[in-house]
Amino acid sequence: MGILPDEIKPAMQGVIPSHVVTCSRDGAPNATSISQVYYVDPDHVALSHQFFNKTVRNVRENPRAVVWVISPETFDAWDLEVEYDHSETSGPVFEAMDMQIEAIASIVGMKGIFKLRAADIYRVISVTKNVDERIPLPDIDEPAGRR
Repeated sequence: MGILPDEIKPAMQGVIPSHVVTCSRDGAPNATSISQVYYVDPDHVALSHQFFNKTVRNVRENPRAVVWVISPETFDAWDLEVEYDHSETSGPVFEAMDMQIEAIASIVGMKGIFKLRAADIYRVISVTKNVDERIPLPDIDEPAGRR
């Protein structure tokens, strides 16, 4: 049994953008949104390598990162501590991610803008579930004018 729970899979469909935080060798942080965190297997995810050159540079210097994914169904969020393993520019994971990114781009009216350069494969070190900690939901008992 791997480290990624099955309940995390909806958060990896690209409906809500994910975020990745990296640090350079000298400790300078970088945070960015990414189109997709792809479930590879119970111990690995792939991050879409599209635009973020600073993130890629940081990961080559310091292979650890933190990824935040959120479920569009429940708004449950997870922090994934990951370590870069390798990049793929062809094969089943790359092809599946490329097709999903094209679908996402088409839905948001940006077809042809998003181009997958590589599927960066990361080993998952730890997973922390953060229920309702990052997205404040309105108090439904409070009158609409007081929100």
